[in-house]
Amino acid sequence: MSQPPTAPTPVTVLVVDDSKLARAVAVRLLRQIRPDWVVREAANADEAVKAVAGGPVDVALLDFNMPGKDGLALAEELRAERPGMPIAVISANIQDEVIARARELEATFLAKPLTGDALAGFLSGATLRLRRSNTP
Repeated sequence: MSQPPTAPTPVTVLVVDDSKLARAVAVRLLRQIRPDWVVREAANADEAVKAVAGGPVDVALLDFNMPGKDGLALAEELRAERPGMPIAVISANIQDEVIARARELEATFLAKPLTGDALAGFLSGATLRLRRSNTP
């Protein structure tokens, strides 16, 4: 007798931004684009590290400019722990150095204000990356 197929594990996205409004915008867009994905939120890098330690996180959306540890430092820490995790660094600070550092960390740079099209493009790539990492 064959086993019934198991439902795929939902993808969990961590949205990290010290601005409650910016987090709300990112979460709203995420839920429009990927309503089946689980969304977790953090207001800063310390909360983000605790969230990652406390349960599965598959994709991260990180604000660049936060008090304490910035989004690039957090991306570097997450990348060390989870090399295959799709990470986007989001910022209105569109400087070559920020973009170049994000690329060095194999993170996508997304400009603020975040748009549905930009997020959808990142999430499509993230979905492909997650599929590849889960293929035997």
